[in-house]
Amino acid sequence: MEDCEQLLTPRSEEARLNGHCRCGAHTQGLQAKVVEDFRRRLKYFFMNPCEKYKARGRKPWKLMLQILKIAIITVQLVSFGLSNEMMVTFKDENLMTFRHLFLKGYKDHRVGSYALYTKDDVYDHIYYIINTYTNLQNLTVGNLAYEMVDGEYTALSMCQEFYRNSSIDPGNETFDIDPHIEKECISIYPMQSFGNSSALLTHISFILDFKRLLSVSVNLTLKTINLQTVRHHELPDCYDFHIVITFDNRAHSGKIKVDVENDVRIYECRDWNVEGTSDKDDYLLLFFDSVVILACFASLILCTRSVVNGVQLQLEFNTFFHAYYNKIVSWSDRMEFVNGWYILIIVSDTLTIAGSALKIGIQTKYLTNYDVCSILLGTATMLVWVGVIRYLGFFKKYNILILTLRAAFPNVIRFCCCAAMIYLGYCFCGWIVLGPHHDKFRTLDKVTECLFSLINGDDMYATFLKMRDRSYMVWLFSRLYLYSFISLFIYMVLSLFIALITDTYETIKHHQQEKVPVSQLQAFIAECRDQPESGRYQTDEDSASCCVSPCCCFG
Repeated sequence: MEDCEQLLTPRSEEARLNGHCRCGAHTQGLQAKVVEDFRRRLKYFFMNPCEKYKARGRKPWKLMLQILKIAIITVQLVSFGLSNEMMVTFKDENLMTFRHLFLKGYKDHRVGSYALYTKDDVYDHIYYIINTYTNLQNLTVGNLAYEMVDGEYTALSMCQEFYRNSSIDPGNETFDIDPHIEKECISIYPMQSFGNSSALLTHISFILDFKRLLSVSVNLTLKTINLQTVRHHELPDCYDFHIVITFDNRAHSGKIKVDVENDVRIYECRDWNVEGTSDKDDYLLLFFDSVVILACFASLILCTRSVVNGVQLQLEFNTFFHAYYNKIVSWSDRMEFVNGWYILIIVSDTLTIAGSALKIGIQTKYLTNYDVCSILLGTATMLVWVGVIRYLGFFKKYNILILTLRAAFPNVIRFCCCAAMIYLGYCFCGWIVLGPHHDKFRTLDKVTECLFSLINGDDMYATFLKMRDRSYMVWLFSRLYLYSFISLFIYMVLSLFIALITDTYETIKHHQQEKVPVSQLQAFIAECRDQPESGRYQTDEDSASCCVSPCCCFG
């Protein structure tokens, strides 16, 4: 019996070893299949819509939806743009009308240049404004009317602001002033008539102490209707113009600046009738805007799903690579799974949905946020058209532009941060030193605009010319300032900026010609030689995700 056991034992050990060899070979083969399936799955994920259609017969719904969106969003923007243009033009033309009506002798002056220099001129202009307002119906050629509240006309309000007490004697170089500001107002109702300025002053008892005077403001409200929209099959809106005419004497320099500003309220007219029209056009516009919202909502869902799938696949790839190769996936490789074009489309869809909802509110006269709506729709349309570049990137000749922009972006941002420090230094210096002597450097935002124009070679001679009549020291500093800025930014900073992009372009071009993978992810996918037409992709999408580590399937 013991002999039998001794004979059987070696045979049993040999059988066990053979079994383990067969199991090990089977395990290695299965692991190789898992790696190949996962590699094929990654390659399918990064295919373009046409290749995915060849690989699995999957129709490119997102591509077709984006093409549809480009068409309908552009049509929607053009339609709203025409309406918005009529509204803005009507507001600007009415503002110009108010300047010509209420500013005596106004001749289309440059904004901020209309000013008065004598007391008689100030009183004469105030009288002119009041007289024009009280006789407006007999003067204007427009459809202007007074505002009525509870059956009574709204009064014109004239207010003056002045220091509480002031005793100023420049001849003796003495002054005594109380900086607290007081305000005094009077009201004048329409349909009153005054023969001359003395009669007006007697009636209103409005005396100005110019030594203490800070400002005089005239506030009035007028109503009108924008009838030009009828020609474009749109319902006219009613407008309330809240007009403020300001006489600014805060500088006490002997120059009183006069300006006209208006605030507009747009709303649906109370009672209206347009012969030969129906609500059919309005309903069609509302239906079209609803179609745009539905298309963008569908696109938003599809793109969000794709982004989520990409993030999930990125997590699987990170786990897979660490389990099979004991390597950490770089951040740049992980970001390859997050498609920036989908994020761009998601942002565009969100803006379009919000803008379309606002547009519906404007068309139904519940809202009047034209500016907000135009910004939302304009930005959304811009992003939609920029997204077209993604589909051009499917062709190698166009794809190099996208790859260059993406690869150069980090270096460009770092370079711009460094250049911005120099640029801001010049901005602050120019604002402090040249601001009092040059209109283009008067405020910090004007300085930034002026210097940016100089970088692009715009308006150089006019900027130099404006400083010729200043003091020699300021003139000399302005020359050193402008010459150094232009030389530094045009000949050095811009050249380095272009060199950064050119160097990236050459690098990308070299990699494309040599067909060298530039990352671990691309090198891993490049080992898969299966073409989209091979039929090897007709498998369950999740079959390769069952095993992401060598030991998950084998106990």
